[in-house]
Amino acid sequence: MGHMLIEAIRACADCQLAGALDVPSSPAIGNDSAAFLGLASGVPVTADLRTGLAQAQVLIDFTRPEGTLAHLKVCRELGVNAVIGTTGFTSLQKDQVEAAARDIAIVMAPNMSVGVNVTLKLLEMAAKSLSTGYDIEVIEAHHRHKVDAPSGTALKMGEVIARALGRDLDKCGVFAREGVTGERDPQTIGFSSIRGGDIVGDHTVLFAGTGERIEITHKSASRATYAEGSLRAVRFLAGKRQGMFDMFDVLGLR
Repeated sequence: MGHMLIEAIRACADCQLAGALDVPSSPAIGNDSAAFLGLASGVPVTADLRTGLAQAQVLIDFTRPEGTLAHLKVCRELGVNAVIGTTGFTSLQKDQVEAAARDIAIVMAPNMSVGVNVTLKLLEMAAKSLSTGYDIEVIEAHHRHKVDAPSGTALKMGEVIARALGRDLDKCGVFAREGVTGERDPQTIGFSSIRGGDIVGDHTVLFAGTGERIEITHKSASRATYAEGSLRAVRFLAGKRQGMFDMFDVLGLR
């Protein structure tokens, strides 16, 4: 994602790369951040957060929850806004992100793709119309290196659907089935996760009724879509000093 973001920033006229961060053990530390493109940006990769953020107005963060929270602490001190694409947060960690939004402006979404967020809106509409007589299952597939399951996007899909139906996903979500499970509870929302190969990200929500089924699917072929969505979020934050936002806000889908 770091490479995708650097490439997208270099290709746009209204954004400029101010810093590039990686873990201290990365072999890229000290190298030019655009070296992978065979180009020179004048921005070296650093593990020092304050150095990386010194000239920045917005941090784009696709890391892990612990790393994101550590980064937000420094962002609050420096007045740097944030676009967060990290997934796998606990409820307590999400509360900490919201607390940071009292001092800086944050766009946080489990998926920055414009297409995925339009899909979320379609799921909201579908759930309201298919509220009775349809069983709902969320199926997601990702590459073998993904460490959290279900994906943040799948969980967001479940949250959007549950909210549209007046349900609580924490109470109606079913994340594992094995053995004699009994008849399916029609109030539940099921999740299935597939991990393998280099799958960028596939998500399907199945509304299974009697005599028909409706499937709403989004498939990612490249992480470039996440980078482009992130830059739309960066533009949205221009001039904002504080507040918690998501991609529905960025795209005007409220």
